[in-house]
Amino acid sequence: MARFRTWVGIAVAGALGATLAGCSSTGGKRAEDARKVAAAQGRAAVDTPRWTFAMITHSGDGDTFWDIVQNGAKQAAVKDNIDFLYSHDDEAQQQAQLVDAAVDKKVDGIIVSLAKPEALKSALARAEKAGIPVITVNSGSARSKAFGALAHIGQDESVAGEAVGEELNERGRKKVLCVLHEQGNVGHEQRCAGVAETFRGSVDNLYVNGTNMPDVQSAIGARLQADPSVDAVVTLGAPYADTAVKARSDAGSKAEIDTFDLNAKVAAGLQDGSLGFAVDQQPWLQGYEAVDLLWAYKYNGDVLGGGRPVLTGPQIVTEDEAAELAEYTKRGTR
Repeated sequence: MARFRTWVGIAVAGALGATLAGCSSTGGKRAEDARKVAAAQGRAAVDTPRWTFAMITHSGDGDTFWDIVQNGAKQAAVKDNIDFLYSHDDEAQQQAQLVDAAVDKKVDGIIVSLAKPEALKSALARAEKAGIPVITVNSGSARSKAFGALAHIGQDESVAGEAVGEELNERGRKKVLCVLHEQGNVGHEQRCAGVAETFRGSVDNLYVNGTNMPDVQSAIGARLQADPSVDAVVTLGAPYADTAVKARSDAGSKAEIDTFDLNAKVAAGLQDGSLGFAVDQQPWLQGYEAVDLLWAYKYNGDVLGGGRPVLTGPQIVTEDEAAELAEYTKRGTR
């Protein structure tokens, strides 16, 4: 695979190497991988107890990003002999209630995203009091340790935003529209602030209702029509990139569309030139490592990160890498 421009080092558990070693774009290798999976028949690679881990995220319905996180978590759960439970709610109080329910169920470990940290503080305190180990994932790295988590797995959102600002500078952009699709999400605010930190042009934030794609398209299109000087739009999630492309067409704008996160449509957009670049935080890896690290802690008392986040990104992905990544996005691992 072509060498990606990587902004940060990525700490991963040793067990991951064997999994990624099977990645290939050749048909023969894919067939071999499929044969191995079939032969394994979902059997665990360890003989540790059948622990139960619960993952509770702030995902809304139909968010493909979290499908990829789940794919990684489920694959690690099979390997580690884990009973994996997943639940989600994009309302912070309801997410906290789901954490409380996992504590009441006396699960053996909890994985949780902290998009709105304060709402989860009490529930995570209950988990700590109950002796349930917690790992935070994706968002909330700044509060993870204070809330008693063993580690945080994800990308540093400020660093990721700064990477975007630098990339936009290299592309000669002058005015950027940063589209925030979930008001109150600390990670989203950090991304746009990071862009503003390094970008030499101007950055305008646009808040939209991410649960209503027609409204998102209308809002972006209206802003592009009102301000033709906007020459780049940055969306904060892969599903919104395609919507921004449609909005650009509606507005008759020539602004470049760039996005955080990766999925099959984004990979295709990078290939056909409708998108400029994407920032990949490797959600499959976030799910896989969260489960694997909880298992390692239960089995051997191991913890990664040394008190700092275990970084899974960012990686700037352009047209040059899109064709190679397309194979992985189709199977739901990138």
